[in-house]
Amino acid sequence: MEVPPAGDQCHLSPAELAAAVLPAPTVEEAVRLAKGFADPTRLRILALLRLGEVCVHQIVDALGLEQSAVSHQLGTLRAARLVESTRRGRHVYYRLADEHVAAMLEGVLLHSQEV
Repeated sequence: MEVPPAGDQCHLSPAELAAAVLPAPTVEEAVRLAKGFADPTRLRILALLRLGEVCVHQIVDALGLEQSAVSHQLGTLRAARLVESTRRGRHVYYRLADEHVAAMLEGVLLHSQEV
């Protein structure tokens, strides 16, 4: 976006502004997704899942948390559609839901390192 010339306070037209306003369903979905990243444990889980499918007990071991805490956060991530799971026998494996989630995660992590 261009910086307006000095003294030009209102350089966008009402039509441009109206076109840029997001519809409520889009905003609600984006907020729901962002909330998935807004917890340290969830973010650490998502970072582990960059490796691919990881079973719950490996997540528990890697993070040093109780299984109930990890399972709760995985449920929140699943509800936010940030992760998917597959059951194989007695084990449940989690992975990032798709390449969009991976890209969002990478963007968040890269941006956090710029500070």
